[in-house]
Amino acid sequence: MSKRLFNFCAGPAALPEAVLQQAREELLDWQGKGLSVMEMSHRSDEFVGIAERAEQDLRDLLAIPNNYKVLFLQGGASQQFAQIPLNLLPEGGRADYIDTGIWSAKAIEESSRFGNVHVAASAKGHDYFAIPGQNDWQLSGDAAYVHYTPNETIGGLEFNWVPEVSAPLVADMSSNILSRPLDVSKFGLIYAGAQKNIGPSGLVVVIVREDLLGRARASCPTMLDYAVAAKNGSMYNTPPTFAWYLSGLIFQWLKQQGGLEGMKRVNDAKQRKLYAAIDASGLYSNPINVADRSWMNVPFRLADDRLDKPFLAGAEERGLLNLKGHRSVGGMRASIYNAVPEAAVDALVAYMAEFEKQHG
Repeated sequence: MSKRLFNFCAGPAALPEAVLQQAREELLDWQGKGLSVMEMSHRSDEFVGIAERAEQDLRDLLAIPNNYKVLFLQGGASQQFAQIPLNLLPEGGRADYIDTGIWSAKAIEESSRFGNVHVAASAKGHDYFAIPGQNDWQLSGDAAYVHYTPNETIGGLEFNWVPEVSAPLVADMSSNILSRPLDVSKFGLIYAGAQKNIGPSGLVVVIVREDLLGRARASCPTMLDYAVAAKNGSMYNTPPTFAWYLSGLIFQWLKQQGGLEGMKRVNDAKQRKLYAAIDASGLYSNPINVADRSWMNVPFRLADDRLDKPFLAGAEERGLLNLKGHRSVGGMRASIYNAVPEAAVDALVAYMAEFEKQHG
């Protein structure tokens, strides 16, 4: 078998080994056609079939209602910080944003270039270690939409509930989409960069309710108009075909794992094991309010920062990769997305216990 190690990278993240093996087998000759997916026309019957199956499998996994469009776009989630207000925020209009960390702050900063952005709630008062309850939010009565980030990849802060708002709810689900079942009907728009739970980097998936299409400003570039993308089946120009193809293989793999109910069981077990090891330790700590802890991104610190380098060195020796925390917060971070097996968490927990015996 392979010599692959356990990869805890926050993104681009681990991909399922079975998917990589299938892609390798099909790389030079896709299903006997004598060429790679990367070499075929995006207008060909073959690729259109790949694209249509990927969309249908995603619709099946998330039970996406028929009145939503699914778009496979370029530019990543960060481009959506501008694309959303260009499509949904009228000139002179207002949008509500919820600030829970670095990624929501980036969305707030970028969207402010296009209109009146009202920060209706912020976790700053909790040092970004807890999510303010909705009773404390100051929502506008005239907001074009309400934007929030359900999972903050860097800080490890995650909503375990869906806000109830009257305006269309917009969510950046880049790091927790497909990790467990989701009621898409509660949202006006969901967007997710692919490089965590969907597939390789280079693609962003947008799920948008049809009544929100056709609202783009006159100044919105054609390439950024959701209605144009929807009308053209996400192929107004040449799409990122290989990323789309690989994402489709991952959707098939997710179905084989029992769909999102199956992933929920596995992901719940992984996060419980890791947090239990941290909480029972005298060396490791996680600052996040227990009810707001992320299932996907688990930051933790050692009691003595001088132990960080030897901890990371020992982890790499044991095949536990990419555990260094984000440069803005330091410490450690284990990203345990769908493709990270439970065995990886078991190995990490065992190493943490071993390290604590030596250095605790």
